Amino acid sequence: MRAGADARPRTATTPAATVHDHITDAVKTPDLIRLTDDVVLARFETMKVYAALGAVRSLLRRGRVAPGQTLVDSSSGIYALALAMACHRYGLRCHIVASTTVDATMRAQLEILGATVDAMPPSQSLRLDQELRVRHVRRLLAERPDFHWMRQYHDGVHHEGYREFAELLAGALPEGPLTVVGAVGTGASTGGLARALRESGRSVRLVGIQPFGSVTFGSERFEDPEAIIAGIGSSIPFGNVRHELYDTVHWLDFRHAMAGAVGLLREHAVFAGLSTGAAHLTASWEAARDPGRLHLVLGADTGHRYAERVFARHAEALDPAGLRPRTIASPDELRPPWSVMEWAGRAAPEAARTSEGSWNSEGEFPSPSPSPSPSSVPSVELLP
Repeated sequence: MRAGADARPRTATTPAATVHDHITDAVKTPDLIRLTDDVVLARFETMKVYAALGAVRSLLRRGRVAPGQTLVDSSSGIYALALAMACHRYGLRCHIVASTTVDATMRAQLEILGATVDAMPPSQSLRLDQELRVRHVRRLLAERPDFHWMRQYHDGVHHEGYREFAELLAGALPEGPLTVVGAVGTGASTGGLARALRESGRSVRLVGIQPFGSVTFGSERFEDPEAIIAGIGSSIPFGNVRHELYDTVHWLDFRHAMAGAVGLLREHAVFAGLSTGAAHLTASWEAARDPGRLHLVLGADTGHRYAERVFARHAEALDPAGLRPRTIASPDELRPPWSVMEWAGRAAPEAARTSEGSWNSEGEFPSPSPSPSPSSVPSVELLP
């Protein structure tokens, strides 16, 4: 127990713990932690359980996949685990084309869960790694037309699960304006959550975070040799990123994200991943500019994947208190190590545009994935 904390005995008003039927129900519920008066952290073991569960349930209900079928996708780590757990829950097979960033611990978990894991060989760049993985998935589909390609980067079905998260927040956070701060990545978590919250009537400002070297918001001309880009940005266009949803974008280099992650552990005893560190640093700056407004930090995963590359180097970490972004008016002014721009719902930069996963004028999800699937698949009724 930390110094000064009260040992509070259980009383009749203490809420009872919930007994879950499957691990996915337990891990999808975040720890909500107040960092300051104006900043709350939603810290997950793996946030992408919402994306994977929501997608799998929708696909089963709509008859696009059937129990026993194999779901395949490319992943850098936490989506792979989330998809494997969703397949475990609903009697589906899982095939992962794994990035070079998937470590031995993650691979062992996937294999024990029954997933087939194809690990890509080391490559000279993360862009090449992503391209090789997509090519491999296409080869698998050509050989096995019964496989269903999840297309986490492009199929809007991955936004659907975040409606449940939005409902959870509605009951946990006070009413009023909210700023959501999180890494953009595939676009499903930040975009899906903000869209669901706005549709419920809440005033939501969306702040997205990008690394230098990501094509998504136009920083591809820069290099950050230490950046662990997987899960934060992308070197290829993602159809699931809806650029018009974002009000503000921050670009941070590895050392600033590291400062945020180490600072979060040092100041609040929260062990979380690199994207969470970047969001923590960003939210602290945003909250100082807008006191009294609640800021929600999305903490996508724990810090275990970054133990050696980030936390073991904690003595090198910059002091977050002395860090400030460069304010810019257009992507042409973008400069490392930290820049911020009022995106204000602009369209995607030319290099980030893709025909994959296009959204219609009503903002509805894309049409079903063109990947081959059985011609007659029964719909499935699912329990929550």
